[in-house]
Amino acid sequence: MRISARNQLPGTVVSIEKGAVNGVVKIEIAPGVIITSSITNAAIEELELAEGRKAVAVVKASSVMVGLQD
Repeated sequence: MRISARNQLPGTVVSIEKGAVNGVVKIEIAPGVIITSSITNAAIEELELAEGRKAVAVVKASSVMVGLQD
């Protein structure tokens, strides 16, 4: 896979929760570090995602917000 996004985080799918149209996929990229993504059920099926399968979380954003708790 060759893409322009530089933030490519390889890991393992730890859970998939399908909804009516979209699903939530969780990928563990390091012990205890989980990236959560909302994607379509069609994409879940097309990518053949399943718990335990290796996957890559790709992050492409034009900005990142930073906040502090009061």
